[in-house]
Amino acid sequence: MAAIRNFEEIQAWQKARYLTKNLYKATATGDFAKDFGLRDQIRRASVSIMANIAEGFGRHSDKEVANFLNIAHASACEVQSHLYVALDLEYINQENFEIFYKMLNEISRMIYAFAQHLRNS
Repeated sequence: MAAIRNFEEIQAWQKARYLTKNLYKATATGDFAKDFGLRDQIRRASVSIMANIAEGFGRHSDKEVANFLNIAHASACEVQSHLYVALDLEYINQENFEIFYKMLNEISRMIYAFAQHLRNS
């Protein structure tokens, strides 16, 4: 991790930030905006991805960083699960579901690879 000077340089964090911004927009209108429980939960889980990457970066050992990356990965899975509810309730359409889901898959792969790298070093 010596090459990374701050968490903002971590690509997974950058992509999670972009995802979070767009999820906030998607949940701010229509029936999604009125479903306070689901709206707030998907937003919190999305923010958790970013926050755990950042918090992990602030830790003192690669093992601790990897543990926080695991939590970020779990939050990405949580968001994916919430997307199914949003799709089933027709808060989002199939196209938006697939866009968000693919972004989360990419973020998850990046997080997992980073955690594996840290564990193996």
